[in-house]
Amino acid sequence: MDPDVLAKAFVEHYYTTFDNNRGGLATLYQEGSMLTFEGQKIQGSPNIVAKLTSLPFQQCHHSITTVDCQPSGANGGMLVFVSGNLQLAGEQHALKFSQMFHLMPTPQGSYYVMNDIFRLNYA
Repeated sequence: MDPDVLAKAFVEHYYTTFDNNRGGLATLYQEGSMLTFEGQKIQGSPNIVAKLTSLPFQQCHHSITTVDCQPSGANGGMLVFVSGNLQLAGEQHALKFSQMFHLMPTPQGSYYVMNDIFRLNYA
């Protein structure tokens, strides 16, 4: 499959799930997965999902500006770099963010998130 098509499909699935059912993101991470969220490192699917579901807002909407991807390593991994806007319910201004995913293939033919780095971009 074309890496750009795969990256765009992953990004659409990830942010649709995040915006509508954060707990549903658990299947995208594994025990060895690591999230760095605004500098805080969290490892393992249950801990990552606990962090994401405990964020201090219930509703949000991501709008994606750019998606860049590159193949990574001999095992078929892929780096996906995303930039966009995060609109929180009740807030007038959107927040700009960047997020990097390191996707690794599974034996079943899908991908999981090995590494995830998220940062808000303050101007």
